[in-house]
Amino acid sequence: MKLINSFVIAIRSLSANKLRSTLTMLGIIIGVGAVITLMSVGRGAQASVTSTFEEMGTNVLNVMPRSPEVEGLAALSPVFSTPTLTLDDVKALERIPSATAVLPVNENFVKSTFNGESKTSIIHGSTPEYLEVYNYSLASGQFISDRNVASRDRVVVLGSEVAEELFGSDDPIGQRVKVKGQRFTVIGVLETKGGAMMGVSFDNIVVTPITTFQTRLFPQRTASGEDAVASIAVKTASAEVIDEVREEIESVLRKRHRIAEDEKNDFAIVSQEQIMGMLSQVTGVFTIFLGAIAGISLLVGGIGIMNIMLVSVTERTREIGIRKAVGAKRRDILLQFLLESAMLSFAGGGIGIIGGWLLSRLISRIDVGGMTLQAVVSPDIVILAISVSVFIGLASGIYPAMRAARLNPIDALHYG
Repeated sequence: MKLINSFVIAIRSLSANKLRSTLTMLGIIIGVGAVITLMSVGRGAQASVTSTFEEMGTNVLNVMPRSPEVEGLAALSPVFSTPTLTLDDVKALERIPSATAVLPVNENFVKSTFNGESKTSIIHGSTPEYLEVYNYSLASGQFISDRNVASRDRVVVLGSEVAEELFGSDDPIGQRVKVKGQRFTVIGVLETKGGAMMGVSFDNIVVTPITTFQTRLFPQRTASGEDAVASIAVKTASAEVIDEVREEIESVLRKRHRIAEDEKNDFAIVSQEQIMGMLSQVTGVFTIFLGAIAGISLLVGGIGIMNIMLVSVTERTREIGIRKAVGAKRRDILLQFLLESAMLSFAGGGIGIIGGWLLSRLISRIDVGGMTLQAVVSPDIVILAISVSVFIGLASGIYPAMRAARLNPIDALHYG
């Protein structure tokens, strides 16, 4: 019964100063909303990475240039590594018996335009094996052929988003789009795939022959002067032979690149699981970092609650003295002020959850230059946010509550 009475008194006390209570809750509202929004964006990035690599399967190995002098993930970064892979490497890897498809890929961002409409997307320079390795299918037209690659033809295959943005309901086959100031003929449109990777939709792509990419769009050469390949995807017959194929790839490339026995590889062979693990680790740290930044605003909100509760203790000194004079114990006063601070933080947390969820939904709908941020609001994020907000509220209310409980009733009655 005492607890119910304390709840009623706490509600009346907070209602008596509506504006002050609302402003006090604002810090918690912003903090909880920020935690949910930022952590849901990080969690969405993790989910996107996982779904992408699960869809591609476990029987794909990725070969990338690496710097022998640099350790860790930095060795795979274009900033620290120089191009070492070529189309001749691709042809050599195609002779591995258990490799069912070998796909060279170069990529960059481009703006495609047609009759005043434009769309920024990722352009992939690749070969006919692109459909098989990346699990795409054609909606209309045809895909890049070996002849297109050999002739360095200025042709493109559009992802469904790009085709819709540039042509609407019209048929794009045979039309000419401008890419990096040059005209390319549209020969095909891909079926809608759905999904995204690090904010970039899988349907927001343009595919062109890799030789065209290398010579007409984004030329890049190895140290020996050959046209460079950014990465090579090797699809194996099954997941069981992936270790065997990895060894064969290493043997072939070391021989081709003339790497001595005591020298490190100038390339890295990474499986889908390894890439997914590395990216999940990065996005996990990113999520924690975002949550920590948002948590600062929760701490500020807690300081605001403590400040207001101290003011409340001062204003209600006579009230505390009267309650003690009629029999209220220290624990009753302590409970009273703790309940008030907890209610402030709980109410602010509840509003913050709704605001964070709505903001996360809004972020998921925003398309900036063809990039979208997927936001996933999971129950554990909500539970974490509301738990931390209530804890901060209680922690912030402990000192003011103890100060109120320790007041001498005689001094309190003579206050003011």
